[in-house]
Amino acid sequence: MALKIYTKTGDKGKTSLIGGTKVAKSHIRIESYGTVDELNSFIGLLSDHLTDEHTKKVLKEIQDRLFTIGSSLASDPEKEPSLKIPDLKENDISFLEKEIDKMNEVLPEMKNFILPGGHVAVSTAHICRCVCRRAERICVNMNENNQFVDPLVIKYLNRLSDYLFVLARFIAHLLHVEEIVWKPRV
Repeated sequence: MALKIYTKTGDKGKTSLIGGTKVAKSHIRIESYGTVDELNSFIGLLSDHLTDEHTKKVLKEIQDRLFTIGSSLASDPEKEPSLKIPDLKENDISFLEKEIDKMNEVLPEMKNFILPGGHVAVSTAHICRCVCRRAERICVNMNENNQFVDPLVIKYLNRLSDYLFVLARFIAHLLHVEEIVWKPRV
């Protein structure tokens, strides 16, 4: 018999962190890893819109790191988890930086603000960027309110949002889609 997906343990608005601590489903820690999960889902959607194999491979790597980040955020920092949680590493951040630099080599210099749009893949990359920034803001908020967040998590999310912005531009370049320049009303 297949394992049931529903446990009914959260029916009263509580859930458990890795380590067993029960918290409200509205707890900021739950909000943080829920937002990272949302980002991971949108990155999967973005990948589904792409044909460039290198970019798809990079996005798969990013999804793996987001599971690492989600595990870190889902853990009670006061308790030692019984299972081994993978670590985020500084070279995960340098990987994003190298990818940003490679894409920027072929992109025209940006002289204006760019509006999301022009192609569903470009727009989806911008949605990913926005959700990533929200995840980053939640983690910074936690940190400012003495809720432990690994500093590399915040650094990674910051760099990832930069990557996603450049990726949106790069996708437009690959698809020969003109960027939509913001022309403010004056």
